[in-house]
Amino acid sequence: MPDNVSRRSSLKAAAASAVASALATPGAATIGALAKGQRLAGTAKSNWSSRHDRVWIGGDYWANPMEDWRIADGAIECASPGGNRSVHSLVHQLVDAERRFSLAIRVRNLGSPDANGGASLRIGIRSEIDEYRSNCFVQKGLDAGILEDRIVLGDRSAKLPRTMGSGEFELLLRGEPRDGGVALTLTVQAMDGKMAPVELAAQVASARVLGNVAVVSNFSTPAIDDKAQASSRFRFSDWRLTGDAFAHASKQRFGPILWAMYTLSDTRGGEGYVLKLSALTGPMGPQDSKDIELQVQRGGKWSSLGTARLDPDAWVATFRIANWEAGRDLRYRLLYRESLRGGAVETDQYAGTIRAAPAARPLRMAALTCQNDYAFPYEPVANNVLRLQPDLVLFSGDQIYENHGGFGVIRAPADRAILNYLRKYYQFGWAFRDVMRHAPTVCLPDDHDVLQGNLWGEGGAAFSEAALASKRSDGSGGYIEPPRVVNAVHRTTVSHLPDPVDPAPVAQGISVYHTELVYGGVGFAIIADRQWKSGPERLKLVVGETGQGENPRSINPAMDRDDLQLLGARQEAFLARWASDWRGHKLKAVISQSVFAGVSTHQPEPDRYLKYDIDSNGWPRTARDRAVRLMGTAKALHICGDTHLGTLTQYGVEAQRDSSWAFCTPAIAAGWPRWWRPDAVGLPVRNRPAHGLAETGEYQDSFGNRVYVYAVANPDIGTAANRYAQAQQKGSGFGMIEFDTQARTYTLSAYRFFADPAARDGQFPGWPVVIHQEENGGRNRLR
Repeated sequence: MPDNVSRRSSLKAAAASAVASALATPGAATIGALAKGQRLAGTAKSNWSSRHDRVWIGGDYWANPMEDWRIADGAIECASPGGNRSVHSLVHQLVDAERRFSLAIRVRNLGSPDANGGASLRIGIRSEIDEYRSNCFVQKGLDAGILEDRIVLGDRSAKLPRTMGSGEFELLLRGEPRDGGVALTLTVQAMDGKMAPVELAAQVASARVLGNVAVVSNFSTPAIDDKAQASSRFRFSDWRLTGDAFAHASKQRFGPILWAMYTLSDTRGGEGYVLKLSALTGPMGPQDSKDIELQVQRGGKWSSLGTARLDPDAWVATFRIANWEAGRDLRYRLLYRESLRGGAVETDQYAGTIRAAPAARPLRMAALTCQNDYAFPYEPVANNVLRLQPDLVLFSGDQIYENHGGFGVIRAPADRAILNYLRKYYQFGWAFRDVMRHAPTVCLPDDHDVLQGNLWGEGGAAFSEAALASKRSDGSGGYIEPPRVVNAVHRTTVSHLPDPVDPAPVAQGISVYHTELVYGGVGFAIIADRQWKSGPERLKLVVGETGQGENPRSINPAMDRDDLQLLGARQEAFLARWASDWRGHKLKAVISQSVFAGVSTHQPEPDRYLKYDIDSNGWPRTARDRAVRLMGTAKALHICGDTHLGTLTQYGVEAQRDSSWAFCTPAIAAGWPRWWRPDAVGLPVRNRPAHGLAETGEYQDSFGNRVYVYAVANPDIGTAANRYAQAQQKGSGFGMIEFDTQARTYTLSAYRFFADPAARDGQFPGWPVVIHQEENGGRNRLR
């Protein structure tokens, strides 16, 4: 590695390490933020006995993984023999080791009575940032339970007079401060009275008990070790928490209404502004209500706008309301009335604001992409977006990755695959629901959202038998998931977007969503830049391998062919119509998933040169050029994400800089790293920008596309133990775009993960930038 790269990386890594140290989890006997909250008074009891049978076990809990748990006959059951299946309390955490506490649960083994992986109460579950949502995915803590014929408390165990068998037992764990630590006592009692209660005691450090609490099925078996599955699975009932060592935070409930997303768009016709709003719940049961009501507040009174039905796969209810009052803010609330056993009804509310459409002022849009869950719940980014109060929010794709939450990917059967997808997707809403609560939101699915490493959609085609046999989801054209799964993904993601302009489904009946949104004097074309894209096998290209050994400066004509597709004929026709329709707006922007150039040279290491990144929309070149010409005709800014590398570029077709600018925003939490280091491999460059930053200027990418790179947010190697510090190292952050329809300009900002938006050094080098509308057609001012 060149010395300047190595030195820069070392300096940035040192800075991030300092941040990590500042964020380190305190070892005190109380957890500060939670300890200041409301304490538990009396005893909190589980509410499963009043719920109908279903997969989703309730807003007070998080199940790992959701698809493996059920409410059944008033208790929760783990349906899988897999290891470390857990259910966390979301509204109670142990925050004070200087006070007494107790936890109790009744448990029964539903599997083989001869052997089991153990059932436990688990305490002291803490991530390195010790935040209750992040704690839910930590698969270790202090276990107190039964393992075969032994009582287990942390590192200690003792023989029981009998095995657990299929009988019901109660676990009671008590803790009290003693000798500078915590004295724990676990009591195991057989509910049939045929075994005298057995106790086991241990003295532990205070820090070992603080954090989340959970019940665990097969606690002794690793979650990732499929070969070590136990023959047991457990049923839990009557969970009780007692003592003011617990914090009680009802605001941490997540559901039944999980979150909502909406858009407001000017149809410029008889329907005026149309509101589209989607509300998501957890997967409910046959006896649960399937309706959500939408109300708005006018003159201090709430009035109903009707109900919408929950989709039984996606668990989303969508409202469409024409002639919306777009000139003023309106408070809204969603109501879900949950019917309980015995006939009672419990109403859940979710409230927010439908913003007035901006008028006579610039429109401010937050642009976000790619949230790998190593940095979940992304609080520095989410909080900064909230502070900036955008008028519009964009999530351009990869709201999930296949690894989200652990426990692997399920591809069949479709109903179980959908549940597997949903619980991953719920992490997105859990992290950003407050961002979406008061601002219209555009959300797009990308390749990882449909559970593929890469996606060349081939117009909806299914994966070929050869592609399936390869055991890869990232090397071939088509969809690996069944159409029912893909359509459920689409419904959760795009139901609230304006109606598709050309709604006919593609092959296999897979839905489409390309559309137009007009808001705040700006016209947005929302497209799917992978749904029709040709697969690499058409040219016998091997992803990640083709191009090895080729001269970086050479352009191989065999990498292109006239019949290859990028946007497909239907979307190209839509863009052509849209480009010439200026009704109701003065600025245009195209929103899609990925940048239309190969603006990366190295991945996943800074010294590993990969000539052809076929996943980029720089390929195939001829189809790319058609799309870029259409954007240039519209004088449209291109806004996208996907690459994990923030860039600001200008496209060229016949000549350098003759078409649109493209802002590829930084990833919320960059996973697979990419670098743009053309100078390191000797790519010719002309006309560096006036700022003189390295790796910038006019280049040809590896496919022969003309591209002017004005700014690039190259990352360092992520080494920090703290998730947020690692995200900062890896070039994570978010973008902001201000559309000034009077000045006809776009002001582009690229904020770092830890940015203080008010500080000068909060952005990546080269940003902020002001682009004039006419520059998107090649009449350039910026130098």
